[in-house]
Amino acid sequence: MQNFAFMIHPMDAGDVARKFKFARYVPQQAIERAFALLPSMKVAHITGIRSAYEEAEGWFIACPLTTRLIMSMSPGYVTKKIIQGGRAAEKLGAKIFGLGAFTKVIGDAGITVAKNLNIPVTTGNSYTVATAVEATREAARVMGHDLKKSSVVIMGATGAIGRVCAMILAGETQNMTLVARNKRKLEDLAAKILYDTGLAVKITSDSKKALRGGDIVVTVTSAVDTVIEPGDIKAGAVICDVARPRDVSKRVAEVRKDVLVIEGGVVEVPGDVKFNLNFGFPPGTAYACMAETMILALEKRYESFTLGRDLTIDQVEEISGLAKKHGFKLAGFRSFGKAVTVKEIEGIKQCARDLQLIPALAK
Repeated sequence: MQNFAFMIHPMDAGDVARKFKFARYVPQQAIERAFALLPSMKVAHITGIRSAYEEAEGWFIACPLTTRLIMSMSPGYVTKKIIQGGRAAEKLGAKIFGLGAFTKVIGDAGITVAKNLNIPVTTGNSYTVATAVEATREAARVMGHDLKKSSVVIMGATGAIGRVCAMILAGETQNMTLVARNKRKLEDLAAKILYDTGLAVKITSDSKKALRGGDIVVTVTSAVDTVIEPGDIKAGAVICDVARPRDVSKRVAEVRKDVLVIEGGVVEVPGDVKFNLNFGFPPGTAYACMAETMILALEKRYESFTLGRDLTIDQVEEISGLAKKHGFKLAGFRSFGKAVTVKEIEGIKQCARDLQLIPALAK
């Protein structure tokens, strides 16, 4: 039996209320402040992970800081909380420690955490990229987009995940726009893509302008609040939202019946897995970053597979191969926590066709 631990944290005070029912009756800010005073701790035992080759169990370790607190507190303080959780994992007997959500964004993206623990650390970003790209390709196909001829937009392109998504998809399209705030990093990435693939990509910090022309959008910013609203998107667009918290406003699903928004990085876990924690997913499914830690445990690859912000395509391809070996696969299309049916996709396509016809009829 192989084992692992994975760190989670509450996105907001509402997540605390899912675990502790009394929190539903306390003001959110009070819950957030009180919970932050607690040490990082074990909150659930994960059982039943089973591939054709091996079995694994694990533990969820909770960092008590919400997204807002993680992004507003000093990186040093937050990193100490994460290391504290890693040491709790060591005491449980975990052989590898995975970082989830914003615990892998803060500071140097896990490098300092790994230096302070006696077990390897992984951020899960390699498998997150693999599943995001796979989901984007499939969503584009079912919506009738030819990836080669489509306008592809990468939001948060200079981040660890966005960068590699851009590098992979640049070899599959003729029209790509990279969006981020740091112009120098955008220029460096554009130069690398040109050298590696021959594609001259466009770069901008104007997300609204880029989105208006995007047929296919992969968004993975580190924003705390939503950055894509209903009026930003082209009719018929596919948006793969890999970010947590989400980049796409829920109003998009409510108002824009002509676009397909999918959650990137949601996978089915092999075996009869019991997470013993409600993080808003159907039974047997998990985020890809969680799954990467499980895959490495099943493979007995107890190493810091993904650390820092310099991911490679080779890492993505390797973890993707290991995932397939052990029976992990995409969990279908999900949008804002709900499965997307074939009938719903057909409705989205029809609505997009209707809207695209309006300008022609007006001439």
